[in-house]
Amino acid sequence: MAREVAESCVDSLLTEIVSSYCTRFYVNKPELAARRIEAIGYQVGHQLCERYTMERPRFTDHLEAIKFLCKDFWSELFKKQIDNLKTNHRGTFVLQDNKFRWLSRMSAETSSAAQDTTSMLLYFPCGIIRGALSTLGIPCAVSADISILPACKFH
Repeated sequence: MAREVAESCVDSLLTEIVSSYCTRFYVNKPELAARRIEAIGYQVGHQLCERYTMERPRFTDHLEAIKFLCKDFWSELFKKQIDNLKTNHRGTFVLQDNKFRWLSRMSAETSSAAQDTTSMLLYFPCGIIRGALSTLGIPCAVSADISILPACKFH
């Protein structure tokens, strides 16, 4: 039996995590708040990837693992696949989601406070991706770029 959580609960939890770390725990230390949010995402990604790959054979190369992340893993999390995968064939991958669910309800406001909140929110999915890839044997660093909401690119 598949266990699922309502999307609104995940949205509320993520919003509260970002709010708590940025306005209560590390008010004057945004870098530390970002690292903590990313670390929580890392643990979530690690555990989810272990669960989703439990009955699969090991991946033979990085590209196969990245394809799993873009198709199966992303589908489990967001009910859709990554819209675009690019690589420079030297170990750098760019995953693009044109309608990233966790940004779909964000304001398109361009104030610095709104942009700071959005960037803090993206540390969590960066951590999820890094945790999943680490579980698949690919140590990496992950960052996110936003051009037009709700589109997002993960590097």
